[in-house]
Amino acid sequence: MFLLRRPSDAKINGFLSQCESDTFSYPEVGATASEVPSGYNIDHNRIKLGEGSQTFVRAREAVRSWKMFGFDWVTLCWPVTPIESGRTVAILVQHLNFYSLNACRIVYTIDETGDIERFGFAYDTLTNHGEIGEERFSVEHHRQTGEVWYDLYAVSRPGSTLAKFGYPVSRHFQRAFAADSKRSMLRAIR
Repeated sequence: MFLLRRPSDAKINGFLSQCESDTFSYPEVGATASEVPSGYNIDHNRIKLGEGSQTFVRAREAVRSWKMFGFDWVTLCWPVTPIESGRTVAILVQHLNFYSLNACRIVYTIDETGDIERFGFAYDTLTNHGEIGEERFSVEHHRQTGEVWYDLYAVSRPGSTLAKFGYPVSRHFQRAFAADSKRSMLRAIR
């Protein structure tokens, strides 16, 4: 959904209510957990957040609180949404002189222990989203080295006519999102 001005919270809540019955636009639901299909852009970004179990605890809480969206041109609607499969969120993006409101649904969660402890989730685009694909947000604690990493993995392709027409611009915004998301996670754990 493209808008000329920022929508009210009530309009966003109405949008989210409508999206509850929406279906996925991405046929390979959950693919970032295994084999990524061909024909998609693959963006894999990582940043070391620090070391130690306390850093991992803070990183895990940052993901639970959606802190990876903590920058001014993207708003997660709403950061109180629990990290659970089936939950739907809206991402409000301010582009140049307009806004887009796009919905995604969490398709799987990650909560693993072992030599590498992991926490996170992936969400897939719904039919009203400008892009088609899946994005995984996770944090890892490598117990042997103590390192804690934020990992952002996305597969996408243009969905809407506007996204196809503005493909270079949408790729620019995807790269900017990854960079800002990594900085947001660094801020969140410090």
